[in-house]
Amino acid sequence: MQRDPGQLQLLALIRAHGSLAGAAHALGVTPAAVSGQLARAEADWGTPLVVRGPRGARLTEPGHVLADAGDVIIEQCTRAGDRVSAMLGPLSRRLRIGTFQAAAQHLLPPALTALRHHRPDAELTIVEITSDRGVDLVDTGQLDGTVTASYGTTLTAPPAVRTHPLLIDPMALCLPDDHPLIRRQRTPRGLRLDQLAEDPWIVIVAGHAARRQLDQVAAETGFTPRVQFETENYNVAQSLVGTGIGVTMLSRLTITPTPGAVHRELTRPRLHRHVHAVTASTTPTPLAEQFLALLTQVSTDLADKWVATPVGA
Repeated sequence: MQRDPGQLQLLALIRAHGSLAGAAHALGVTPAAVSGQLARAEADWGTPLVVRGPRGARLTEPGHVLADAGDVIIEQCTRAGDRVSAMLGPLSRRLRIGTFQAAAQHLLPPALTALRHHRPDAELTIVEITSDRGVDLVDTGQLDGTVTASYGTTLTAPPAVRTHPLLIDPMALCLPDDHPLIRRQRTPRGLRLDQLAEDPWIVIVAGHAARRQLDQVAAETGFTPRVQFETENYNVAQSLVGTGIGVTMLSRLTITPTPGAVHRELTRPRLHRHVHAVTASTTPTPLAEQFLALLTQVSTDLADKWVATPVGA
């Protein structure tokens, strides 16, 4: 028969307090509940364990043997509790975040500023990662949270990980400011992808999700981008567009004012990427939840700003 360690703790408390009522108070239950637990213990062990009297309760010899083991359990529980409390002290201040570059530039700074205002004792670690690593790094406990982006695919996560939608990030176009299509516009307006089919392209390097999105939609539109330059950095792409050597497609989150370049809404096809936060399903890091709330608010404010201000306006 499997023994219940709780019975041993109960007997240790009865011995320590000298009564069932004292043990009940220590456990935070009623004396009747303790009486029921004791009756089950005596039935399980097949012998009387406590002798009740007008002045309280005393243990029988078998009761003392079991209470000795209960004292050990209580001591070990106390030690474990102290160790966890000591551990959670630093953990309550720790926040390890992974993020892709554009989110690090445009989403994290306002959220981190607010967090530092509310929790000046926060111990922050921010690392730049690729989005495809975000879920695994949280799942394995290497990071407390990440910000990731996905292009037209559903972000899947194991049971120990939670995903939180933050932002729908629409794709846009970047062209030289002397491009014929721009010169013909009296006021800024959006462009179709097929209008740039004959242009040289500055693209994200092959293998990245952003590049796969461009190649797929270009093929569906009826052309293959004529690649002028490949890069992993949208700031580099926009700077090269500013020199006049090509055009690029990028997400709105990555847009930065660039000499010699202009940005326009992509009107057809409508493309976007999803930006998510990723956290552990259960985490000993309270800052992660607080930071998630701040990051969600920053993302909502940015989305509202985008609605009010079209690309290129």
